[in-house]
Amino acid sequence: MKLLLVGSTGLVGGFVLAEALADIRFNSVVALTRTPLPPHAKLLNPVVDFDALPADAPWWDVDAAICTLGTTRRRAGSDAAFTRVDHDYPLAVARLARRHGAGTFVLNSALGADPRSRLLYSRTKGELERDLASLGFGSLTLVRPGLIGGDREERRMAESLASTVLGVLSPLLPARYRINPAPTIAAALLDAAAAALPGRQVVPSEALI
Repeated sequence: MKLLLVGSTGLVGGFVLAEALADIRFNSVVALTRTPLPPHAKLLNPVVDFDALPADAPWWDVDAAICTLGTTRRRAGSDAAFTRVDHDYPLAVARLARRHGAGTFVLNSALGADPRSRLLYSRTKGELERDLASLGFGSLTLVRPGLIGGDREERRMAESLASTVLGVLSPLLPARYRINPAPTIAAALLDAAAAALPGRQVVPSEALI
């Protein structure tokens, strides 16, 4: 399979990229980034501006796409900027991949994703899930982790505190609220892309422990 990946410089996306390059199920990986990645024999790394994606580039011709692109409201600086990164960019990538024939799309979404939520993060994830469903992918998988476990280059104080608390309380918590390790999420994303199960699939947080 030929795989398209966006978000490869993030925590989960980094694991997806590393595993995809080592995975015999994928003979090539197209990773869209803002800055260049280290070269690899299986990697095609277009450096792009997500505000001006090249609609007719030949590398859109892939079998499946995985999106782990995302930020935080604090890092983005405003509600509008957060929405642009977590909704508009992934949707633009999905539309172009679908236009060029991709039949499978896999999204790293979030526990609680709901377009009716009052919370910006949950609402944005839910709106993206809803809008992706309208694009006509033969296989659409929504992976919904809760708190993601792993070491980020960017320190997130709230996540760090929550991770410490949940780590201590983990044996007492329902499965859906336990920490989901980044490598486990990455494996679920890749498995979904390779399997390409027909219709809309949801992988809940309790399946990512």
